[in-house]
Amino acid sequence: MGLREWALGGVLLSPFLIYVLLALLLTGLLRFAVQATPLGRWIWHEALFDVALFVCVLYLVVRLLGPL
Repeated sequence: MGLREWALGGVLLSPFLIYVLLALLLTGLLRFAVQATPLGRWIWHEALFDVALFVCVLYLVVRLLGPL
């Protein structure tokens, strides 16, 4: 994908915004999957877990889709 701006209706959007939105979607899906399994009861602090999961997923998204 690279790090070029996207033009959307004359507004330039950072590619990082796309990465963040994709990571947010993936984090939501992973969080839903964790809650549906018995692993959800082992989470001590849910907000901290959500932030940590988002940061990890965002790292992976940028690493996989970002520039080489």
